Order: sequence, then structure tokens, then C-alpha cells
Amino acid sequence: MTNISGSQNRSGVLNAISAYFLWGFAPIYFKLIDTINPSEILIHRILWSTILLLVIIAITRKGKIFILMLQQPKILLKLTISASLLAVNWFLFIWSINNNHLLDASLGYFINPLFSVALGMVFLGERLRKWQKIAVVLAIIGVLIQLVIVGSLPIISLALAGTFGIYGLLRKKMHLDSIVGLLVESLMMLPIALGFWLFFVSSNTSNMFDNTWGLNLTLMMAGVVTTAPLLCFTAAAKRLTLSSLGFFQYIGPSIMFILATFYYQENLQLSKMVTFAFIWLALIIYSVDSIKARISN
Repeated sequence: MTNISGSQNRSGVLNAISAYFLWGFAPIYFKLIDTINPSEILIHRILWSTILLLVIIAITRKGKIFILMLQQPKILLKLTISASLLAVNWFLFIWSINNNHLLDASLGYFINPLFSVALGMVFLGERLRKWQKIAVVLAIIGVLIQLVIVGSLPIISLALAGTFGIYGLLRKKMHLDSIVGLLVESLMMLPIALGFWLFFVSSNTSNMFDNTWGLNLTLMMAGVVTTAPLLCFTAAAKRLTLSSLGFFQYIGPSIMFILATFYYQENLQLSKMVTFAFIWLALIIYSVDSIKARISN
């Protein structure tokens, strides 16, 4: 029994690392197609993710769960709202990468766990320990410092953290199969995406029959880039506790930060560096407090 538990734990850790590494390196993929309009890339992300998820649902034999979900109007309404948040998050992520704002995206996903903690306190009645409160306050101070120095808030970062944080809150309260739920969300986005593609997108790459096979295959890979890390994340979530899983969530934004600073040579301004410093300090305090709480329990 111990060997099985240990094996599952190792499998969970490997899946968690894989998920966050894939999310962290995702910007490299989007940089390959940065000459294409972000809204057009979003269409491909929705289309090919939907097709891939349909295949996965068929292989995993979750068709009955999918059909049952389609028969629940209240669930569908909630998934429509969460799909809207996810679409905005996906678009902002693509736009930030392809417009040289990868540092802002990185900051957004560093802020996200602390934003989620605050949401849990407000909407789920979760009580924060003293050091958790200090961590959240430090994160707020870090954002306000940029407001004072630059005269503007890090809108992209806050929007990414906000949309993904609220999305996570909604999905947490629904208690649904994550893959089936994502498929329904993708199907909610699909008609709008296809309608926009058909009537409003007019570019050199909008007609796939005019594209090279290489470009079309690259665009179709958007489905894999979107779905693969989610599958790894779902597998990890089944084998690890949420607190254990939380320790891996900084891998993604850390990779983005390194890529933005050292590979894509984005300008790391002093105000942004100070904000990052406060967020990192907040995350260190939050993580240490979580480890102590886990050991004491």
C-alpha cells in the first residue's frame, strides 16, 4: 500500500512539474506566430482545443458525463460565464506575449495565487492566518508602488491574475470533471470564434487553404499547447493535495520571467523590479507559512 501511495505521489509530482513547465514555455510557441493577430490566434486556440478535447472525451469514455452536463441549464449558464473569463484570459496572454509584455504576463501569474487567497477569504469564507494576511498586503503594496512610481497600474498583470483567479473560483464551486468542463467551455466559445473568423477576420493567414502546411500545422498545435498542460495538471491534482500542488505553481511564471528578461530582452524597469521584489517576498512568506501549517497538522 505504501509503495502504491509513493508511486502515485511521484507520478503526481512529475505531472505537476510537466504542467507548469509546459505553461512556462508556452510563450515560445506564441512567439513563433507573433505576426498573426492575437484574435486570430485565439480562434485557432479555441477550435483545435475543442477538437482535441472531443477526441480525449471519446478515448476516456466520458461521453455520458458530457451529455449529463449538457442537460443541466444552471451548470451551462455558469460554464458560459467561466468560458467568457477564460477567453479573455487566453486573449490577454496571447496579446501580452506577441506585443513584448511577457514580463507583465509573468507578474500576473505570480500575483494570481495571492489573488486567489484573497478571493477565497471574500467569497468562500476562508480565514487567513496572520502571515497569509501579511503576504497579501505586501502584494498590494508592490502593485501600489508601481502606481506611485509610474503613475499607472500594471493593468495586463492584474487582468490576467483577475480573470484566471475568478475563473478558478467559479470552477472550484462547480465541482465538475475538469476535462469535460473545459470541453463545454470550449464549445461555448466555438460558435462566436467561428462567426468572428468567417465574417470579421480578413488577413493573409485567415484562409488556411492559402497557408503553407507548416503554418497550418503550427496553428493547429494551439490545441496541444492549450490542452497538454491541463491534462498533466488534472493528473497531478488527482494524486497530490492542493497545498502540495501549490508549491509547483511558481515554475510557470518563473520560466516566463527568465525568458522575458534573458531571451527576449524585454526592458525590466526599476518600478517593475520593485513590484516583482514585493510579490516574491509575499510568495516566500506565503509558502513558508503554508509549509509550517502543513507540518503542524
